[in-house]
Amino acid sequence: MAKIIVFGTGDIAQIAKYYFTIDSEFEVVAFTVDRDYVNAETFEDKPLVAFEEIVQRYPPSDYKMFIALSYSKMNKIRASKYNSAKEKGYELVSYVSSKCSYLTQNEPGDNCFIFEDNTIQPFVKIGNNVTIWSGNHIGHHSEIMDHNFISSHVVISGHCTIKPNCFIGVNATLAHKIILAEETLVGAGAVISKNSEAQGIYVPPRTVKLDKNSTEIDL
Repeated sequence: MAKIIVFGTGDIAQIAKYYFTIDSEFEVVAFTVDRDYVNAETFEDKPLVAFEEIVQRYPPSDYKMFIALSYSKMNKIRASKYNSAKEKGYELVSYVSSKCSYLTQNEPGDNCFIFEDNTIQPFVKIGNNVTIWSGNHIGHHSEIMDHNFISSHVVISGHCTIKPNCFIGVNATLAHKIILAEETLVGAGAVISKNSEAQGIYVPPRTVKLDKNSTEIDL
């Protein structure tokens, strides 16, 4: 099994280690974070090593890496650590769940994490450093470019383009041939029917509380 180091000590790092362990050819042997965030000797029963020292302890000639960070700052923190790991010489691995319907002919880029119950249709292209959480539909001929985060139960129709550093919230829907410009934030439940503007934020109307309580309603 190929041995990997996971960058991060948050929920996503813990989840990544779990999936790599139960459903991949990779073995997580250590975790790493920047020295200022090292607050213990281990994480998940594995050594926790300062990123500044990782090359000496786990050289890139023998180990690979996965950057397990969230969508903070529109994925820019994850992108920064992705670039730093590459500068140190590490090959970054990707994970595609065995329970994902991965039907495209194109392999994903590096440092991608694609969870269970996704449907990735034919001719889809997925770039580098992309997280696709569980239960999404990625329509035919669409392209997910680098450094994106797609949460759960998102529908991306055919021939869409997601440009870098976007975030798409749960249950959002993109119509056919939509282009999300760089750093677009799509809120949960939003419906996007035309191209977005760069750094635009798109949210649906808020849910309102009715002026009565649930005991007054016949269900």
